[in-house]
Amino acid sequence: MNHIKKVKLMVLLFALCSSFANAQNDKHIESVLRKVADRIVAQTSYQFVNTKTGQTYDNLKNVPFSLDVKVKTDYNDWHYTNGVLDIAMLELAKKINDQQYQKYVQQNMDFDFNPDNLNYFKKQYNEVLGQENGIEKVSKQSMYMFFRMIRLDDYGTMAASLVDLYEKDKNPLYKVYFDKAAHELMYAEPRLKDGTIARYDPHQMTIWADDLYMSVSLLARMGKLTGDHKYFDAAAHQVIQFHHYLWDATKQIYYHCYYTDDKENGVAYWGRCNGWIMMAQADLLSALPDNYPQRNKLIELFRQDVSGVARYQSNTGLWHQLLDKTDSYLETSCSAMFTYSIARGVNRGWLRPDFAQVAYYGWKGIESKITAEGDVTSICPGTGIAPSTVAYYNRPERQDLAMGEGPVLRAGAEMIGLKPYREQPASSFYHLIKDRSK
Repeated sequence: MNHIKKVKLMVLLFALCSSFANAQNDKHIESVLRKVADRIVAQTSYQFVNTKTGQTYDNLKNVPFSLDVKVKTDYNDWHYTNGVLDIAMLELAKKINDQQYQKYVQQNMDFDFNPDNLNYFKKQYNEVLGQENGIEKVSKQSMYMFFRMIRLDDYGTMAASLVDLYEKDKNPLYKVYFDKAAHELMYAEPRLKDGTIARYDPHQMTIWADDLYMSVSLLARMGKLTGDHKYFDAAAHQVIQFHHYLWDATKQIYYHCYYTDDKENGVAYWGRCNGWIMMAQADLLSALPDNYPQRNKLIELFRQDVSGVARYQSNTGLWHQLLDKTDSYLETSCSAMFTYSIARGVNRGWLRPDFAQVAYYGWKGIESKITAEGDVTSICPGTGIAPSTVAYYNRPERQDLAMGEGPVLRAGAEMIGLKPYREQPASSFYHLIKDRSK
């Protein structure tokens, strides 16, 4: 056997061994994801409870009216975190070809859209809203976000998940809801004069990094579903504007907010807000047509974001609650958002192949935060904007919150099939070196 044949055989054997190792790794990731997803499915009760009497119900038809009746488990409520989780469950079902996770989302929506249940909660909502300071009190009721629909948190990601589900289950009730949500987002959501989405708190017209995902997740999917570029244009505009206001060119990561009244950024480079931004970019690029005019600009912003965030990855593969503060805790939700986005970027060719290493170490870190029972730990709960980093340092570490579980499932699903990056031996480039002695 001559030398060339030996080299070819060695290459073939290496490829076969690598393929086998990759397949084994994919099976391992799938097993981890199933533990998390199956635990969530098992903990979702599809019941209601009277919190005063303890009595439970499977359906609210003919149940005596009471403001004490709630959904029994948080996974059944209408909340932005469950929108992210539902998106993740649908992606997982497709990636591992197991429709039980799609059925989980369908069952959740059947539960929420059941007219007996929905009418009961609407009656609660209207009664509380009519009370003094009702708009503040109503947040204590289940499903209030479904009816309120005045903030992006109320409808953005939940409507986005409905768009994904609608592609599989053409329930007209879903379309009525996400069409209404899209109209609210396009024409009623507060904006600056330049069109940037902002909130009326904590200062007048504050830009929150979180809102990029709450808006773009829906806009990107509406553009893909309808083919109407007005949604893509609106999403692209938000990505560009948020970058303008929140990007720190020195640290190469995003601030949590921008105060338009003081014309200054907030104090924190919060991990999850950076995760929301990166995941919004990844979702938009996934939906955009290849010939979309601003696609190259958006890819460049995404690459810039990934390059910046990668510099803050810890030696565990995880990222910190405050990205630039190594004395803040290692936080799961932002780590999962980064890992998902970077893995997708490599898989779709938006990023160099060597960024697969960043995703690989990110996933290894995430696995360290998942228990044998499928519980997801070290999740920062909902976090507002604060004038000092102390508030971010002191946010607790919680377990099994949908805002962390959804990104973990998305990250793992995207890791399945990710081609590992392996450096070529230096000798393979020696022939490119020119002889300068001549």
